[in-house]
Amino acid sequence: MPLHRVRVPMRWGDMDAYQHVNNVAFLGYLEEARIDLLFRVGADAGVAALREGLVVARHEIDYLAPLVWHPRGIDVEVGVATVGGGSFEVAYRVHDDATTYARARSTLVAYDLAAGRPRRLSPAERAFVEAHRTEPETP
Repeated sequence: MPLHRVRVPMRWGDMDAYQHVNNVAFLGYLEEARIDLLFRVGADAGVAALREGLVVARHEIDYLAPLVWHPRGIDVEVGVATVGGGSFEVAYRVHDDATTYARARSTLVAYDLAAGRPRRLSPAERAFVEAHRTEPETP
């Protein structure tokens, strides 16, 4: 399956005193792309549980080039890198047509909100994340 690509809007306030996008804003861009894939596309595929029981256990971001505000927004490619019994890793590439600004990964854990503990991925969840198993290319 091809990578899921999302054009994420940028806010002028995402820039910091150094006139580039602050590192905290990148987490928001990753979240927008991840939510679009897992919640919107997942729900359209009948896997609403992804919306109801996932927590982020880890983020890792490599900043490759300074990013400044674009009025058109920024593109984020997202795909599933690895899948475990109760967790999976999402990989991202933040870029425009010419430059890759960051590469990142998030570890997501299936979580039973009522019980307050991790859980296994359901067969439907596993099938969905496996179907989106592909990584953004390394620049």
